[in-house]
Amino acid sequence: MPVDGHAHVRIARPSRDLAAAERFWTEGLGLSVLFRHEAAADAPPREAHSLLMLGWPDASWHLELVVSAHEFMEPVPTVEDLLVVYVAGEVPPELVERLEAHGGKRVPAHNPYWDTWGVTVEDPDGYRLVLSTRDWSNAAALENAAAPGPSA
Repeated sequence: MPVDGHAHVRIARPSRDLAAAERFWTEGLGLSVLFRHEAAADAPPREAHSLLMLGWPDASWHLELVVSAHEFMEPVPTVEDLLVVYVAGEVPPELVERLEAHGGKRVPAHNPYWDTWGVTVEDPDGYRLVLSTRDWSNAAALENAAAPGPSA
């Protein structure tokens, strides 16, 4: 298979607490657990990784969260580490409430664009989820970028 727009994308990052992350992403946002691996207690260091893969069954991406029992990797999210979900309409207040009830924290966006066009919620690891009221299409963005600009 060629590397193109049909290739599946995995977004991987460390987690402090897989159970807390699972509650936020599944019960809060509605993702499904696609795969789970619990490291054996006696696993050698290179194999002592527990992981959780989350996503929507029909999506061409998934989120992988990992914890290592022997060499803990502290998540170090920045205010620009965003997972943006374009909902193409109003963000339902009950969705934000559900995210907060399951370990999320609504925060002001670092970039005011996201406060204008969405809602930003930190997950239990401090990474930011933006629920954008906008819609997005890579094809449309490419067409707009290729359109001639105003004459000089």
